[in-house]
Amino acid sequence: MPVDRWVPAYVALGSNLDDPREQVERGIAALAGLPDTRLVLRSSLYRTRPFGPVEQPDFVNAAAGLLTRLEPAEFLAGLKALETQLGRERPVVRWGPRRIDLDLLVHGGARIAERDLEVPHPGIPERAFVLVPLAEFAPDLVVPGRGRVRDLLARVDSADLERLAA
Repeated sequence: MPVDRWVPAYVALGSNLDDPREQVERGIAALAGLPDTRLVLRSSLYRTRPFGPVEQPDFVNAAAGLLTRLEPAEFLAGLKALETQLGRERPVVRWGPRRIDLDLLVHGGARIAERDLEVPHPGIPERAFVLVPLAEFAPDLVVPGRGRVRDLLARVDSADLERLAA
């Protein structure tokens, strides 16, 4: 059920299968179709090396800033439904290849730690592939309990990210 006020929400997108650049663009476009949600900002696309121990192709990553009236759990459910519509198959190997990944990073000032919902996303502070795109349009965003995006970015190595031409 939508709330009466608009809340900023931030989403990370990634893909390394089936024309990753196109998959991320499709993901960004799909975000604009979430109910009671408006796509406001989006980053450039970045080529990044895979995170984790699984051998796989490079990723294309981006971030999006939205305004939503959905509660965090509803918003996350919407993201999971979009992943399915965009062809993500489950189960996916942790840190493995994927057609599309939509991660809820921040939802207003919410701090939630439940089995199926953790906001802010716990991986933000160590992931350059999240912080670089996010810093492009929200460097002063305060990630609840973690710090400002620009400060978090200063603590990670982002040398492996390559901004893709538009």
